[in-house]
Amino acid sequence: MIRKKLSALLAGLDNLGGAIVTGGDPWVTGLVYDSRSASPGSLFFALDGIHADGHAYIAAAVRAGAIAVVHGRDVTEKLPGAAYVRVPDCRIAMSRIAASFYDRPSSGMKTIGVTGTDGKSSTVSFIYQILESLGKPAGLLSTVSFVAGNNLEKNPYRQSTPEAPIIHGILDRMRRSGKEYAVIEATSHGLSRKTGRLLDVEFDAAVITNVTHEHLEFHGSREQYLHDKTNLFRALNARRSAAKGVPAFGVVNADDESFAYIKRETKEHLISYSVLRRDTDLFATDIRPDMAGTTFSLHDGGERTDLRIGMPGAFNVENVLAAAGAVSRITGVSSVRLAPHIEKLTGVRGRMTPVGKDLPFSVIVDYAHTPGAFARLFPMVKEYTPGRIITVFGSGGERDVEKRPVQGRIASDYSGIVILSDEDPRGEDPRGLLEEIAAGCTNLEREKSLFIIPDRRLAIARAFELARPGDTVLLLGKGHETSIIYADGPIPWDEIEVAREILSRRKVDNPGASGL
Repeated sequence: MIRKKLSALLAGLDNLGGAIVTGGDPWVTGLVYDSRSASPGSLFFALDGIHADGHAYIAAAVRAGAIAVVHGRDVTEKLPGAAYVRVPDCRIAMSRIAASFYDRPSSGMKTIGVTGTDGKSSTVSFIYQILESLGKPAGLLSTVSFVAGNNLEKNPYRQSTPEAPIIHGILDRMRRSGKEYAVIEATSHGLSRKTGRLLDVEFDAAVITNVTHEHLEFHGSREQYLHDKTNLFRALNARRSAAKGVPAFGVVNADDESFAYIKRETKEHLISYSVLRRDTDLFATDIRPDMAGTTFSLHDGGERTDLRIGMPGAFNVENVLAAAGAVSRITGVSSVRLAPHIEKLTGVRGRMTPVGKDLPFSVIVDYAHTPGAFARLFPMVKEYTPGRIITVFGSGGERDVEKRPVQGRIASDYSGIVILSDEDPRGEDPRGLLEEIAAGCTNLEREKSLFIIPDRRLAIARAFELARPGDTVLLLGKGHETSIIYADGPIPWDEIEVAREILSRRKVDNPGASGL
């Protein structure tokens, strides 16, 4: 069990304006930011949240055993038996304290961060798989899963980048289990100074896939969104130590509009990759996708190799190039020599995952939930679909509202039928949210080619009822996720299993239908 003096944990806060401490110097044995998780020995962080103010739960945390409280505003009632620490910024203090509590675990591993609007989880997984295939002990933390020890575990947090105590706790598990590399999905929320979640992770490599339209409800503008994502590359400039034996570097998509901005903001060496240009460090040519995979040629410094991956689409080639560039630079193995390992890559669950077999139509589950992801996905699916595309999707409540009609327009441009259904409405009116998406589906007719069915199970069943031979049913937006969040909380959800169950029941109800 970790046990540290409060004063030792506060030592790193001096450059934040210091801390005002009352109530002694207890031993801290755990870090919590939810009063329901408090127990004897806990240090409780009173965070300001969207729906709740942690200051209102200080007393509950202390009564549950918390022996210290970090807070950003005055506390009028201080219960005895706990120390109180007033700080200028509670979230940044939590990041610093979490790193200190776990002895800065990222400093003991070669740490790779991956950001971007789309493709982060896949790229994280590809980097991890290639490292493991090379015999390099690696851990990963992504939206979908994490590996801290010997097993792949589902990510139980609905935050793609969890809060700082969880991140450093997982990194500590990686280090203690002998991992030499840590691969971390770095979201724009996690990189923002508003949350400070990744502020004290020491990154040696930064990878970016792309920057399109997403999360403007949090960042406020496209410019701020790009700025916050680029904090991953600024972290390279501030790396504390080069003792790990690898120089800091970045891997950047030269085909993306963010390329020039990131180059200006980064002092360290950048590796560029492209599927459109040939003047980059890594590039791909002769890209030939089909619904079972993609064949292409990989070029690196005058070397070339032909290979095939078991995942369709040029966007997966981009993710492979990003992963190859990162692994090549951090291990010293050329990207061309990585080809045998690249060909063994497997996709992430919920990313272009086919469902069912021996069906007259195709069913694909994918996590695509941004206009950029839609623009990449639909043309590829259209090319290999002899019939119509039938698309089921929604949009996250209390999130970026500007993208909703854009999603609707892209989906309706490629789909013969669009069925709008709940994704995570949260506190918004589900039907009102879906109507905002429908506003972009101007070329579809209500109740003939455009349907609003908030109940997602009913929406998927309707899609299967409407599907004809040669059609492709796309189930978008949920992917790997395990719940749908409503105003009164989450309900369990597994898109792949729900689709399989409906298809299975369809076969029972209609014995003449093709089975699974």
